[in-house]
Amino acid sequence: MQKKIILTREGLEKLKAELKKLKEETRHEVAIRIKEAKEFGDLSENSEYEAAKNQQAFTEGKIAELEYIIKNATIKEKNSNTGSVDIGSTVHVEVEGGAERFKIVGAHEADPINGMISYESPIGMALIGKKTGEEVEVTVPAGVIRYKITNIE
Repeated sequence: MQKKIILTREGLEKLKAELKKLKEETRHEVAIRIKEAKEFGDLSENSEYEAAKNQQAFTEGKIAELEYIIKNATIKEKNSNTGSVDIGSTVHVEVEGGAERFKIVGAHEADPINGMISYESPIGMALIGKKTGEEVEVTVPAGVIRYKITNIE
């Protein structure tokens, strides 16, 4: 059984934009690199050609992956009536004397550096279904971190 692919509407749009760029720009750029590398002659010892072919394989693989994700994704619309954390929610928390903000997203659109965490991550799983004022504990290699939810958007 295949795992369900869940995306937010914004995540879907970002993946579509990435796919468009790969198909319309990157593919063309790689084709030019391959053509130029062929002009160097002997392909058996042509590192530029080999690198361009590897880039082509990577690009085509990424295109196929994105097409699959987009075709099979379930879009999760934010249900603002529940008052609890769900996919698409932006959650404000207090943690160890500081404040953080996370947006709960699908696994394929997660970007922890920019505060977008997967609902499947330890923090995401702990926050899903919780309400403002509740506290959750997340076990990490360094110990346990306690988060207090201060606001849900």
